[in-house]
Amino acid sequence: MVNTVKRMKIADQILEQLKQKIRNGDFPEGSKLPSENKLAEMFGVSRAPIRETISVLVASGLIESIQGGGNFVKKMRKEDLLDTVAFEMITDEEIYNLLELRTVIESEAAAFAAERHTEEDIKEIYVALQQVSDTINDESIVGDRADYAFHMLIVKAAKNSFLTQSVENVRDLYQKALTYSLQKNVGRKEKREQVYQEHQNIFEAIKRRDKTAAAFYMKEHLTNARRKLGDPRVN
Repeated sequence: MVNTVKRMKIADQILEQLKQKIRNGDFPEGSKLPSENKLAEMFGVSRAPIRETISVLVASGLIESIQGGGNFVKKMRKEDLLDTVAFEMITDEEIYNLLELRTVIESEAAAFAAERHTEEDIKEIYVALQQVSDTINDESIVGDRADYAFHMLIVKAAKNSFLTQSVENVRDLYQKALTYSLQKNVGRKEKREQVYQEHQNIFEAIKRRDKTAAAFYMKEHLTNARRKLGDPRVN
């Protein structure tokens, strides 16, 4: 069952409905999509927006188009998740795994940063912290850029080039997961204030070179993010 789309942004509406069908398993991995004519009939549109939508899905790695054979739903690869459209297909379990990875890496990075940071590092992390603070009352922004900058500066302050490079290698995926999490706080000032306080706790611990507290507050912060998203592995 599909919903007849409106005239405005037809291709975008079709894209959202097809992604939802793939996500829900109506079109499972390996299955063949209906023909363009059939999809046009289902959505009550011409073939033009259907072709446009299929092109986006193919470019995103969600659909494989076989000449003369039709369009098939592909099995998602981790590298495909770097694409914005493909990332929206990531399962809750994979989101939890991403946040679990962050917890492992960043708790240790915070401890290292507490031991090894320079005065310049502290100044830069403080600026990023103030940018996080600015997002509390501004509902027009998600705040992911400021949040990402704060966390990356801590990783860099750990003074381990391999650690920094490891995080840089998954930068796009990392940012998308962060955006996904923070979008749930838009319009919820109390949640944003809580997130800011968690960041401040991390900053103060690093500044006073308390590596135990820095690791604790970082783990607490990321565990709260996992809990907010419903990770069943978090008590």
